[in-house]
Formats: sequence, structure tokens, C-alpha cells
Amino acid sequence: MQQAMHRVVVLALPGVFPFELGIPAKAFGLAYGPDGDRLYEVLTCTPDGRPVRTSEDFSIAVEHDASVIATADTLIVAAIDDPIGGSDPLPKPVAAALGQLRPGTRLVSICTASFVLAAAGLLDGRPATTHWIHAERFRELYPRTPLDPDVLYVDDDDVLTSAGAAAGMDLCLHLIRRDHGSEIANQVARICVVPPWRDGGQAQYIARPVPDATGSDTAGAREWALRQLHQPIQLAQLATQAGMSVRTFSRRFLAETGQTPGQWLTVQRLELARRLLESSDLSVDRVAERAGFGSASSLRQHLAAAIGVSPAAYRRTFQGRDHCLAGRQPVKAAG
Repeated sequence: MQQAMHRVVVLALPGVFPFELGIPAKAFGLAYGPDGDRLYEVLTCTPDGRPVRTSEDFSIAVEHDASVIATADTLIVAAIDDPIGGSDPLPKPVAAALGQLRPGTRLVSICTASFVLAAAGLLDGRPATTHWIHAERFRELYPRTPLDPDVLYVDDDDVLTSAGAAAGMDLCLHLIRRDHGSEIANQVARICVVPPWRDGGQAQYIARPVPDATGSDTAGAREWALRQLHQPIQLAQLATQAGMSVRTFSRRFLAETGQTPGQWLTVQRLELARRLLESSDLSVDRVAERAGFGSASSLRQHLAAAIGVSPAAYRRTFQGRDHCLAGRQPVKAAG
């Protein structure tokens, strides 16, 4: 029997940013299971079902009003150009829309939409983030919400908030990974040509899909390296695979990937380790060996630096689809 699709409802309010509004439909709409079935249904609504003005010089028409929020498994509020807050109460149409929420609905805000959730009292006592430009104002308005403006997103189990525009895509990919594992999330990221995941705090430490060999001088060496991750890989070996000097290879590699060969190799090893932790019963020592970290201690150090959890915690979270541990890991912003 086919399992019902997870319904994602996106709420568009006046002044919505078109880019942020489109992120959930793009990300979740591209998520398919192994059998080819769609994993999510995405519906977009406004409080009254009528068109809303955007932050640009056009309005957006939708097919649904806020009544569909009552059917949502996940509600996402898209960013707006004039964050709601202050002494004024939440506008009645917005309050009425959020009043449609049923217990247990997962709540998500993109960028400044955190102001909406906070104004509704939904972030009281919950860790959250928002766009760093608005952080000071947010803290003044909502002192009961522990705010961290230095992260890409905060996942507090059933309430998730993200920072600026691109962080909304990071958060959607994180949710897909949380719901269905890294393989499906990576497929979505590859189609969208974005990093499958962005980790904690290291500006240049970003996983990137491997580009096709066509037109890329170093893609062949990268493809070779992906088959050798279980063993040490030297820079000179990579340069030989590409038929270049080490100096030329390093320069072109950085230009093509935005990373040094060493950074890229670490990211790929982490991706492999995460897949093995999710999909196998191998011991942490064996996972570390297969991913080329050499020891469980080295894997623990790298995984903790990347996403703030141990291999055992990561396995419990994603292999069993138990979101309690991963849900509380903020992801640091790059830069």
C-alpha cells in the first residue's frame, strides 16, 4: 500500500520575497523515492486565497487559502520584506491563518518569516535564527526567543528557522535528509546545482556535487579519487591523473570547485561516512576505514567539526529516522 505523501503548505504573506517563496516547491517537489513516487505534496496559500503583492514589482496568485494549513504536515512561512513585530498585535488575517494549525504540525520559517512565528508566540523559549541584518531588532522584540544570528538554520525538532535566502534551500535539503536520508537529499541538490549540505562554521568547507567531466580539467581526477577514498590520496597522485603539474592542478582545482584538493577530499570522505552510517551496520571503526579517515577518532573529530555530532549520534538520528538529536544541531553560516 502506497504511503500518503507528506503535505508541505507554504504560506505567502504580503511583501513575500519571490525567491524564498519558490524554494520549498522546488526542493520538495524534486524529492522522489526509490520507486519513483513523489515524497512530498507542496501547496501554496495566502491568508484569503487572493493574490498577494511581492517585494518586487509584481503580485503572485495562488490556488489555496489558509484552510489548507489545517491539512499540513509541515507549514513553511516564506520571507517577507517588512518583518512583523513590535507592540502591534499579529495582523488578524495572519493570526487567523496560523490558527488553522493542527497539533504536531512541523513549523518552518525562511529568513524574516521568523518574525511571524515569534509574533505568534510560536518561538517562545525555542532556539531560532533569522537574517543577521534583523537580529538586533528581533532580540529587542522577542527576548523570550534565544536567537543565534550566526548560523544557517536552527532545527529544534518540530520548529525550524533559517537565515537569509540561500539558507532556506539548505534547510529544505536538511529536512529531506532528515526525513528520507542523504541519498535523496543529494539527488535534489544535484538537480538544483547547489551544495547537498553546508556544515558548521568553516567558510570554505562546502560539499559540492561532482560536475560532469565535459569541460572540466580536474573532473577525471575527482572521479578517480571517489573510487579511492578508502586509501590515502596524495596531491601528486591527483595531479598525475589530470596530467598536470601539482601547481597547475591545485590552481585549476580551486577555480573549478571553490575548494583546495585537501578540503574537497575531506568533504567527500565525510559524505561517504555519513552514507555508511545511515545505510549500514558497519562499526564506526570500519566506517572510518572505508571512508579513508584511518581511525574512529579521526572520523569523530571531523564529523564533530562539520555538524557537531558523534558518529553514533548521527547513526541513531538518521538511520532510525529519530530526529531528536539532529533536530537540535544549529548549522553555522559560512563567512
